[in-house]
Amino acid sequence: MNFYLLFKSLHLIAVISWMAGLLYLPRIFVYHAEATHDSQKNVFKTMERKLYNYIMMPAMLLSWLFGFLLIHSLGFNVFSELWMQIKTALVIILTYYHFLLGKYVGDFAIAQNTKTSKFYRIINEIPTIILIVVIFVVVFKPL
Repeated sequence: MNFYLLFKSLHLIAVISWMAGLLYLPRIFVYHAEATHDSQKNVFKTMERKLYNYIMMPAMLLSWLFGFLLIHSLGFNVFSELWMQIKTALVIILTYYHFLLGKYVGDFAIAQNTKTSKFYRIINEIPTIILIVVIFVVVFKPL
């Protein structure tokens, strides 16, 4: 069995799931920040918690796990290539962003959100930009 292709497939599945959450959760925050009724807010709290804990967190962990297994398959000398250094830096930024979203989930859960819906609309663009750069860097390996 070709473990490299298996790890690559599983890595891609995990990354797609993680990215879906990173793109969707801030949109829920937009609607939650604009909600006026407690019943709406409670629905958003449940959606945020379940998305973060049951989809995003496992997807992020599996993305990292299969990424490490891919690196192990390729050899750690791949880090000498600039494209991998850029990708790694961007994945670390996405991971920080992931945990920042987790903080916001917690803030909403205890009714301590201080951010506006406009703020969440703006930060919702961060993972999209990073995703585009990572894909081009990995596919073209221009550096």
